[in-house]
Amino acid sequence: MPSAHIDTFARDNLPPPELQPQFLFELPELHWPAQLNCATELLDRHVAEGRGERLCIQAPGLRWTYAELQDKANRIASVLVHEMGVVPGNRVLLRAPNNPMLAACWFAVIKAGAIAVATMPLLRAKELKAIIDKGQVTHALCDLNLAEEMQEAARQCPGLAQLRFFHGNGVGNGDGADGLEALMQRHDGRFDNVATAADDCCIFAFTSGTTGVPKATMHFHRDVMAICACWPPHVLRPVADDVFIGSPPLAFTFGLGGLLLFPMAVGASTVLLEKAGPPQLLESVREFGATVLFTAPTSYRTLAPSGAELRRTPLRKCVSAGEALPASTRALWREATGIELIDGIGSTEMLHIFISADEAHARPGATGKAIPGYEARVVDDAGRPVAPGTVGHLAVRGPTGCRYLADERQKVYVREGWNLTGDAYLMDGDGYFFYQSRTDDMIISAGYNIASPEVEEALMLHPAVAECGVIGVADAERGQVVKAFVVLRSGHSADAAMAKTLQDFVKQTVAPYKYPRQLVFVDKLPRTQTGKLQRFRLHEVE
Repeated sequence: MPSAHIDTFARDNLPPPELQPQFLFELPELHWPAQLNCATELLDRHVAEGRGERLCIQAPGLRWTYAELQDKANRIASVLVHEMGVVPGNRVLLRAPNNPMLAACWFAVIKAGAIAVATMPLLRAKELKAIIDKGQVTHALCDLNLAEEMQEAARQCPGLAQLRFFHGNGVGNGDGADGLEALMQRHDGRFDNVATAADDCCIFAFTSGTTGVPKATMHFHRDVMAICACWPPHVLRPVADDVFIGSPPLAFTFGLGGLLLFPMAVGASTVLLEKAGPPQLLESVREFGATVLFTAPTSYRTLAPSGAELRRTPLRKCVSAGEALPASTRALWREATGIELIDGIGSTEMLHIFISADEAHARPGATGKAIPGYEARVVDDAGRPVAPGTVGHLAVRGPTGCRYLADERQKVYVREGWNLTGDAYLMDGDGYFFYQSRTDDMIISAGYNIASPEVEEALMLHPAVAECGVIGVADAERGQVVKAFVVLRSGHSADAAMAKTLQDFVKQTVAPYKYPRQLVFVDKLPRTQTGKLQRFRLHEVE
């Protein structure tokens, strides 16, 4: 394909080689050919090898086989290329809750050689605009039910040239004659996947970052296949008859792996739920006969009282990630269901889980050990390994690693070839890693990452707020919750009504899960002599 028809934005904006981590490819299964398209491996391979009629995706009222998903993805890829003008390397924003059409759109983008930029369904126009601007997104596919914020963002982003809407189950005409479903009918189910290189970008996964300015993590086709080759076969050990289910959005790499990539890597099926709170998970595990569950500790605590019901289902594997797993939650779940939780820590920068333990090797309070393909250690501020039992910074390396899109923070995350995740850990003498805390201003609440500065910025947009500071505080149910300390401008009452007004305001300004569940009014905030907010001192404020 002539270079004039390739968008080189991603390759042009990779971190320089000296700022990238050291990548490890020692496992034989990590040796990929120079030419690799992960959609070919994860989807088309099953059809080509005679497994096209196997069940692939379920949702309420819907069942797609591998062949049906391939047909949808091929038609959407044809629309992207022939109707919307997508060329390899273009960024395509995807906006939808977890549903079958989102999965089909994801594979279509990959087939077309473009870069999938999946976004959390709860994000507001302000947050979408930041992602579109940072990634220079040119095209978007959006669930019709989420059109309002998408359209508002598009109005503010002239570079977003093409936008199409769809229904989550692929039925209907989306947005009339211009809707994705209508356009899909113009094409047959054949599409020749773009012959991408193993080191071509196929995903921009966005993370808020502790400054509140979004960071795009850049992942290659080989990275997608690497996470399928490391943690699942060595720790999860799924089989083709498994039925996966869970709560994390596909825009969250924990969800992308657990609910799409990992089941399809072994020819299994997945259940995609637009709403996946504990009540919906319980009902759907029963309805669909789910065998593998992915969710956060918060959900496991809520589901535990239904242990007797879950024991009557085929559920056999339960994975916890997204936030630290308390030993008490592990014990509660095991007692309620008879199932030992599989814990793990991953990051958007690393794409998925890199420290974990299977059921037989789980230890209370421990996240686990470095999984095959990865190395992990605990280091001091200078990057030197510390003795077992000493708290320090978690450092990791493996076949995946941090590549920020044109971002100075690459120098902070990657040091001397190691990825520093921002977590404080200690390692015992047996090589088990025990989570201690975050080493930055990231708040992890019910599995969601929330940057303190982003909540502060949202609060500061309200005319009653003079200044504010935001921290995460411990919470038995959610791990942490957002707590805001607010100094009001004169003339405003520091009362419960004002607190609710500010909480509601934040919900309307940024994704609702980021709002401060605790909010207190103070006369002043602790600052340095140069005026910098000392967030650590807010933990001392009553």
